[in-house]
Amino acid sequence: MAYQTLRNEYMNMPPVTRAYTTACVITTLVVQLELASPFQLYFNPILILKQGQIWRLVTTFLFFGTFGFNFFFNMIFTYRYCRMLEEGSFRNRTSDFVLMFLFGAVCQAFTIMLVYVWSRRNPYVRMNFFGLLNFQAPYLPWILLAFSVLLGNAVYVDLMGIAVGHIYYFLEDVFPNQRGGFKILKTPSLLRALCDGLPDDADYQRLPEEQPGGFEWGNQNDREENRNDNNQQEENANNRQ
Repeated sequence: MAYQTLRNEYMNMPPVTRAYTTACVITTLVVQLELASPFQLYFNPILILKQGQIWRLVTTFLFFGTFGFNFFFNMIFTYRYCRMLEEGSFRNRTSDFVLMFLFGAVCQAFTIMLVYVWSRRNPYVRMNFFGLLNFQAPYLPWILLAFSVLLGNAVYVDLMGIAVGHIYYFLEDVFPNQRGGFKILKTPSLLRALCDGLPDDADYQRLPEEQPGGFEWGNQNDREENRNDNNQQEENANNRQ
């Protein structure tokens, strides 16, 4: 019964999240069983170019260390925010999600980049960190940075992830919506043909945070004014009655 539940949960994961988390777990198991060394996995441009060890382009993003607190902490956050992005603002846009992965890979940043993009696209979500801190989503990457420092991890790794996440967010969500702006990150047609499935149900209504480009940062005031106008109209109608 437990196996069937676990299997169903695994198969219900969106495809990119399932593939990535599976690859991370398998890579960690391979190292844990001493079938490979961590020194064979990290990014090394000299070995890639001179000895053709091209697998390092991928494995550098799949190894979070041997089994322990750091591994489970990173895996939980990677899985959680990778899945929420893929099922949220990247719903039925698998190719765009893969492009974001490739963007992060080129810039040598991953986990914290996913968290950063999700947090900026969901600015009003209230978060709770281990029952100790309450804050809104945009502060989450910085809370994780502080926690990572407390664990003794290198601060530059998370700072790089935050920087790359902000660059992606600016290029994808902010700049195209500015006057004279345009979309810089364009998903190749081949990638769309390979990754994207059938369209969503025609009756499905996307939430604002699920729209391509994420949260509409320039229209908060307009929405507030429209909401106030609607409330005033309802109040006037009730008074007339």
